Amino acid sequence: MLNSFRFISAIEGVSYLVLLFIAMPIKYILGNPYVVKVVGMTHGVLFIIFAIALFSVLKKLNWDKGFAFQLFVLSLIPFGAFLIEKRVKLVEKKVRK
Repeated sequence: MLNSFRFISAIEGVSYLVLLFIAMPIKYILGNPYVVKVVGMTHGVLFIIFAIALFSVLKKLNWDKGFAFQLFVLSLIPFGAFLIEKRVKLVEKKVRK
């Protein structure tokens, strides 16, 4: 379950970066809003899946709600998925010990 969450987090984070750094410039520089519609919808669906996965992992692994909230906030910032991965790895190491 944790590996699924990490995968979903990474894919959602990449979709956010594609939206911000590829789709948005295409819309505003080249005047093509279609790319933002497609990438934006994809990112939106992935974000909802991420939130559901985060809630599921929170319940199943009995994570602290404050920690889960931090991960949620990190998902809102660009490159936050990399910080999420780092924090989840730290928690995973503590659990294995």
